[in-house]
Amino acid sequence: MLVVKFYVTFINLGKTHKDMSRIGKAPIAIPSGVSISVSDKNLLTVKGPKGELTQKVDSDITVKEEDGNIIVSRPTEQKKHKALHGLYRALIQNMVIGVTEGYKTTQELVGVGYRAANNGNTLELTLGFSHPIVFVLPQEVKVTTTAEKGKNPTITLESTDKQLIGQVAAKIRSFRKPEPYKGKGVKFVGEVLRRKAGKSAKK
Repeated sequence: MLVVKFYVTFINLGKTHKDMSRIGKAPIAIPSGVSISVSDKNLLTVKGPKGELTQKVDSDITVKEEDGNIIVSRPTEQKKHKALHGLYRALIQNMVIGVTEGYKTTQELVGVGYRAANNGNTLELTLGFSHPIVFVLPQEVKVTTTAEKGKNPTITLESTDKQLIGQVAAKIRSFRKPEPYKGKGVKFVGEVLRRKAGKSAKK
């Protein structure tokens, strides 16, 4: 039995400096039931109906509440500050959505004998190996599994943290990435795979 623990790494959002600068200038509306606070160490806390999230903000970036909006600002037009400006604005927007609506993603297991079951936040996967894979998810991510006759088993993840749920889903997918011929593996529901034609037998 293979037991896997989860570790968080930081994701690069892959935007250009120009894109991030433009994103950073847009104010973020604060929905009803959501409150924000920023500590003297630039630690941002966002609270809402679904929970609470915190984010350490770079000391060069300013976050404040103004007229029902969250305003993110930068000190200069340097590339570094433009990139940080857009990055934190995007992260804060995700936090607001997370504590109000939450994030959800569903994956399916494609393959004969593939199974998924969970006990709390411990997920056990049977993916065609000689041993099951036991994956311990972070407490911030809720997992449920389904197994209906005639349908592929599914894994559903829910969390207030967009970055974290994305990392967890990617980790689960990595245990058995879909192969390009028959599509066997762990895939997102609705994911379109690039399929390759099988090699024809020589005559």
